[in-house]
Amino acid sequence: MTVVYPVVFTQIDEGGYLAYVPDLQINTEGKNLADAIAMARDAIGVVGLDIEDDGDAFPVPSVNIPHQENEIVSLVDVDLAAYRRSVEHKTVRRNVSLPAWLNNAADVANLNVSAVLQAALKQQLGIQ
Repeated sequence: MTVVYPVVFTQIDEGGYLAYVPDLQINTEGKNLADAIAMARDAIGVVGLDIEDDGDAFPVPSVNIPHQENEIVSLVDVDLAAYRRSVEHKTVRRNVSLPAWLNNAADVANLNVSAVLQAALKQQLGIQ
């Protein structure tokens, strides 16, 4: 599902931009306009996934956005399925307890414990 929301960009100090998504009531900022657009897309993605996961309805995008003369209003789209895939493939740190002798044996065998754990979890879960 792709969502599209208007974003108000306001220039701040040294070329940075504040990005405000009124329909979702979120703010972010970037070091320049391109970065602010990317940050707005990311913020919409994060909130969009929360809305999807909660089973809530998405707010209807506003058509007329009040803004100041020095502000830029632009539509920003996010493919939520693609965004979800991009954030769910990131690695996460997980603290694992092993007996010292097993950890030492893995070190002596020059094993990558993280890779072995991933393989074992995939096998246990029936994931290829």
